[in-house]
Amino acid sequence: MQPTRPRLTPAIADIRRAVRAVLPVAAPADAAPAPAENEGLLPSEGTGDGLPGVETVASPSFSAGGLGRGLVLVALSGGADSLALAAATVFEAPRAGLRAGAVIVDHGLQEGSADVAAHAARQATALGLDPVIVRRVVVGTDGGPEAAARAARYAALDDAAAETGAVAVLLGHTLDDQAETVLLGLARGSGAASLQGMAARAGLYARPMLGIRRSQTEQACADAGIEPWNDPQNVDEAFTRVRVRTTVLPMLERELGPGIAEALARTAEQLREDGDALDHFAEEIAEELADIAEAGISLPVRALEANPPALRQRLIRLAVASEFHVSLSRAHTLEVARLVTDWHGQGAIDLPGVRVERRAGLLVFSANPR
Repeated sequence: MQPTRPRLTPAIADIRRAVRAVLPVAAPADAAPAPAENEGLLPSEGTGDGLPGVETVASPSFSAGGLGRGLVLVALSGGADSLALAAATVFEAPRAGLRAGAVIVDHGLQEGSADVAAHAARQATALGLDPVIVRRVVVGTDGGPEAAARAARYAALDDAAAETGAVAVLLGHTLDDQAETVLLGLARGSGAASLQGMAARAGLYARPMLGIRRSQTEQACADAGIEPWNDPQNVDEAFTRVRVRTTVLPMLERELGPGIAEALARTAEQLREDGDALDHFAEEIAEELADIAEAGISLPVRALEANPPALRQRLIRLAVASEFHVSLSRAHTLEVARLVTDWHGQGAIDLPGVRVERRAGLLVFSANPR
């Protein structure tokens, strides 16, 4: 006898709607029959050790019924956020003419991490994801443990997407994650780019749940009978982000009133809109002003001076990034900008990878072997 499927609830519906909004739509000829309204949910009886097994593979073998249709991969950790996302994607992907698969990254940083990854893979298979790929990575040390783990994780996701030809990779970041990211950026004083938080779309990557609260993903899992894994590192206050989550944000809510997380997420969205617009204008202006030569690139000083600082500094960064593949810090950018706004005959500025000098009314950028 088939177990009863959980009913559609507000939390499940909200997450499905968010996923639907970001899925690329396949050509009509590729479309597959849509599942029934309550399919794509894992019954509570299927969350324990009796879940069907899954093959951990380096290169996936697709089920025969899915060949020829575009593939969307879900980055799955086994936590409530990614499980709720996976269940919604299983439901929505066929409606867009797509297949849904999963990538599980085992960072190897905790005892028993391989077992956690294997259990998440069994849950993914029970949900109906195919292929299910498990990758164990080696986490380095550059930038600290959180940054190193993130770099290793994205490298594994990039590889899985390339190998499978996935048309999108969905990430389970929520509104709460966005609020934490904005607050961390504010504390570090790292500028508007950092305060923009995480992008809803970035190349193959999509974050459909940036408008969904973490409490909603937990509720969706409970409604669907899915038992998420609770990562002990998510409550380990050795990590800065955990302290923001468990101490700083709750304190702000108590002292300033409710809605802080939503306000931070709105701020990120507005700053991203403004930043995208300024970047677009800078690119258009650069096409008109930049003079590319064999030795480098130049921009006219008068035109730079006529532009407001936000555009002037973007033009400087854009020239350096496009020609020399170097990302200037704000301090270096302002140092270059002084050749425009505070010119009193100073010589060339040597920066990592690029030399900048003012010559004959031009700001001239050339390669610096330093």
